[in-house]
Amino acid sequence: MFDRIFSGVLAFGVLAAATLAIGTAMIEQPARLVQLPRVEVTGKRVAAVQTVAQCDNAAATQVR
Repeated sequence: MFDRIFSGVLAFGVLAAATLAIGTAMIEQPARLVQLPRVEVTGKRVAAVQTVAQCDNAAATQVR
């Protein structure tokens, strides 16, 4: 019976301590806001992909 009471008290104590630790950490240091520069992404079609596709089609027609 003692182990059931002890495990409940221990679990409650750990949860209370964790809540207190997180709360004090949030109060001590306010969150900092960092703003990063914008990123522009541009995409271009590669001509080599077209060439590979044409080579595959040419090889398929030669096999037939």
